Amino acid sequence: MSNYRKSMIGNHKLHPETQMMGYGYDPQLSEGALKPPVFMTSTFVFENAQAGKKFFELAYGKREASEGEETGLIYSRINNPDLQVLEDRLALWEDAEKCLTFSSGMAAISTALWAYLRPGDVIVHSAPVYGGTEYLIRNILPMFGVKSVEFEAGGANPTLEPAIREAQKLGRVAVIYTETPANPTNDLVDIQACADMADAVSKHQGDRPVVMVDNTFLGPVWQHPLKFGADIVLYSLTKYVAGHSDVVAGAAVGSASALAPLQGFRTILGTMCDPMSGWLIMRSLETLKIRMEAAALNAAKVADHLKAHPKIGQVNYLGFLSDDDPTYPIYRDQCGSAGATFSFNVIGDEAAAFRVLDALQIIKLAVSLGGTESLMEHPYAMTHSDVPDDVKERLGITESMLRISVGIENADDLIADLDQALARI
Repeated sequence: MSNYRKSMIGNHKLHPETQMMGYGYDPQLSEGALKPPVFMTSTFVFENAQAGKKFFELAYGKREASEGEETGLIYSRINNPDLQVLEDRLALWEDAEKCLTFSSGMAAISTALWAYLRPGDVIVHSAPVYGGTEYLIRNILPMFGVKSVEFEAGGANPTLEPAIREAQKLGRVAVIYTETPANPTNDLVDIQACADMADAVSKHQGDRPVVMVDNTFLGPVWQHPLKFGADIVLYSLTKYVAGHSDVVAGAAVGSASALAPLQGFRTILGTMCDPMSGWLIMRSLETLKIRMEAAALNAAKVADHLKAHPKIGQVNYLGFLSDDDPTYPIYRDQCGSAGATFSFNVIGDEAAAFRVLDALQIIKLAVSLGGTESLMEHPYAMTHSDVPDDVKERLGITESMLRISVGIENADDLIADLDQALARI
């Protein structure tokens, strides 16, 4: 392996946080620059006509790559040096063969679903999921003849198997899709159980459903779905990975064979990430682990304080799961941390929740999550507003719920801000 893709020192395997500093980049190809330049170009010059022909043959799957051969640079809708380095580094966190980056998290999710779903197919998905994903599954996919069946996250996911049985009556089960922890309830889904169900379905219908996991809340530091049988791991890189609330991007991670259909669709749909965003995310990867560690420590302190507050009814923080909770084994085996995003319910109604939000002085009233700053929002009226009200109520997304993404400020300052805001109820 070339020195700029070094993964071992002798028998010692390098950790991802170390490899983020240089993996996949050869300074000598860029005038010795320590950091990768931003390759702001639409197209790339071929050395000769034969080279151009070979690049296109490989890019469009007209032939298999020979040993050691990589896809040459053609056009930034197909590939770009910044994205190639970024994708190499993101794959390391999941110990994956391949990664593809996209213009947003929804671009990654929608491209993945378009690549694997066909008219008459069925997608089985956990609930709740992010509001944009919910809208795509509930309102857009049916326009193209794709049916859906949901199962509820939480507990030992007892509704998963019945959902699969119902889906098999409707058509070919093509995708099992889950988001875990769930947005905004923090309910968990057993990824290995989803993979086992996919195996069981394959014995009946001949082909195996693709297991897709949105890993935005805990990944890529605190959860690694590929280890539990997932085929494709999806990200809104906008959140923790980019981590500074200044980039919108997404990613899909998995084996080369699992991502091959997505790569073809990305090229034609044009849903790839842009070079500048890719460069910014590469910079953020260098501090990813320390940011997520600091935010998780803060979140634990904030959650403890909220749990004891007289004006708080329930705190949906993973760290509060007891040993006898049916969800606890999933958390213990699947998650490396409780993370830094969770929801809680105030005592009162929507008006009480809004008074808290409007009184915040340090925490920002804004959607999104995973940035260096703390953010709070009202899922019922904001991020999940397009989910039918009866579905929200059934899944525990109530008018009194608030979601907080704890940042890396001083935790005592965040607690003081929450206290003065809660005093408005």
